[in-house]
Amino acid sequence: MFVGIGLMPHGNPVLEPPDEETERLAEVLRRIGEEFRKADSYVLISPHNVRMSDHLGVVMAEHLVSWLGFEGKELPGEWETDRELAEEIYRTEKDARMPVVDLNFASLRGEYSRWPLSWGELIPLQFLEKKPLVLITPSRGVSRETLIRFGEVLGEVLEKDAKKIALIISADHGHGHDENGPYGKVKESEIYDRLIMELINENRLEELPEVPEDLVKKALVDSYWQMLIMLGTMRKAEFELKASAYACPTYFGMAGALWVRK
Repeated sequence: MFVGIGLMPHGNPVLEPPDEETERLAEVLRRIGEEFRKADSYVLISPHNVRMSDHLGVVMAEHLVSWLGFEGKELPGEWETDRELAEEIYRTEKDARMPVVDLNFASLRGEYSRWPLSWGELIPLQFLEKKPLVLITPSRGVSRETLIRFGEVLGEVLEKDAKKIALIISADHGHGHDENGPYGKVKESEIYDRLIMELINENRLEELPEVPEDLVKKALVDSYWQMLIMLGTMRKAEFELKASAYACPTYFGMAGALWVRK
């Protein structure tokens, strides 16, 4: 059963909030973790794992191992893949003619079936009780319609599973908020971030596909594609927004939001 969705950032500041705004965001992330303690498994969609130009990936490796932190922040740990759920997601997406591939490394099963985790997964996982999970990687090179349809199929799988499953969307937003940051300051980052929070807080996520492509590109985001998948999954059950927050203590914007089943 599909029990809820957590939109979670993957920036280091949420681990040690430098200001009140970021602390409010961290509180929402802790609330997500508390809400999903009842879940049996997670599906985690991250933009910072394996990158493919025109396919989406479902990681089948049994052991998910901390490997790459961000800006020197190391977050050690090991998580296990819900292999049964991963296989069901892959088969169902494949049958629906989605551009999906299954991913493994070294060995099909057992001790040497291992896969590296980046900050895109590790930071959200710091707020979640350790449980089996399925790691999925989005692609920016497939159409918006395909990403949404992928999410619809994913939602169907989660909904019919006997386990309680929470969907985690790892996403940071505009990366051009600081003239001294690596991308400089661009007005589109502020425009995009403000729009995303309006769509979340005003229950207008169905407008996500209408966000102009030029805005997405110029805002320097890494959230849009996995949020389209999220939108597709949300069409398979009724959800209610329970909490949200936004912070931008550095050059990139971060948002957190919790949706639970009505």
